[in-house]
Order: sequence, then C-alpha cells, then structure tokens
Amino acid sequence: MAIGSKSWSQSEEAEVAEQHTFEGSLRWSGGSREAEHGTFRLTRSYVIRFGDKPPIEGSAPGALDGDERRHSPETLMIGALMACHHLTYLAICERAGVRVLEYSDNATGTLAVRDGKMRMVEVVLWPQVRVADEGHVEKARELHAKAHAHCHMANSVNFEVKVQPTVSA
Repeated sequence: MAIGSKSWSQSEEAEVAEQHTFEGSLRWSGGSREAEHGTFRLTRSYVIRFGDKPPIEGSAPGALDGDERRHSPETLMIGALMACHHLTYLAICERAGVRVLEYSDNATGTLAVRDGKMRMVEVVLWPQVRVADEGHVEKARELHAKAHAHCHMANSVNFEVKVQPTVSA
C-alpha cells in the first residue's frame, strides 16, 4: 500500500500486525532403485531447510515406500500440533499465574482413506503437566481447552484434534 493512498482502520492494522511469513526450501536428493519386472522406484528422501536452522531429513512413511529413519509429513504434522499446543498452553498458563514445572506429550495421528482420499483424519494429544501449586491443578487442566482453542496449528487443519490432558502437582 502506498503511503497516503488509504487510511487503515484499527482492525486492518491489527490484522497486518498479526501476519507472519515463514520461508523454507525442500531439496530432493534424487535417485532411484530397481523394482520388480525391470521397473524403477524413485527414492522418497528429501531435506527441508529454514534459513540457518538444522536441516530436517524427510521421506515418505515406510508404509508408502519411504525411509522410516526420516521424518515424514505425517510425523512433522503431529509434531507441529504437539509443539503449538505446548507453546500456547505455556503462554496461557503464564498469563493465568499457573507455574508449570514439567510438560511432556505423546500423540497419535491416524491416516486413513476418507471421501476417497488418503488424509489425516484425527490427532490425539495426551499432554502430561505438573504444576507447582496443588490449588492450580483444576485451573491448569481447564487451560488446556483455552490453549486448544487458540492453537493456530490446530485451527489450520481440517481434521479433529483432541486433547486428553493429565495434570498433577
């Protein structure tokens, strides 16, 4: 927008202030191998880079002719959902005055055919949290719902993300 061409409303300014861009690159390592009857199979390995951060070595899941030693889009998606819920939860707990001492999570994602397409159909997170104050256990449990409602990764997917927290002091 050119300066002076239009005045922005406060909501438009807030929307722009809340916009962030992330850039990365993917490079396929190339290669193929012989398959049955003289056909070939292209390798599924790739590397993702985001600036100077450590690279992410990826592949298709083993069930889809990939390399199980590497991350797949499915594991990265589940990881993104766990990380986003975790970071959102910590921020909400800070604002609510709930001191979190420990946080871990386990998650399961289900890839299945729905509507004639292979897709992620559900991810279930099982965060386990320990808080400093026994009196904050119930509040800390309730804050998971708020974190889920504000998790931008969960808000960006078209499948159900369930959160089954355990909170103790």
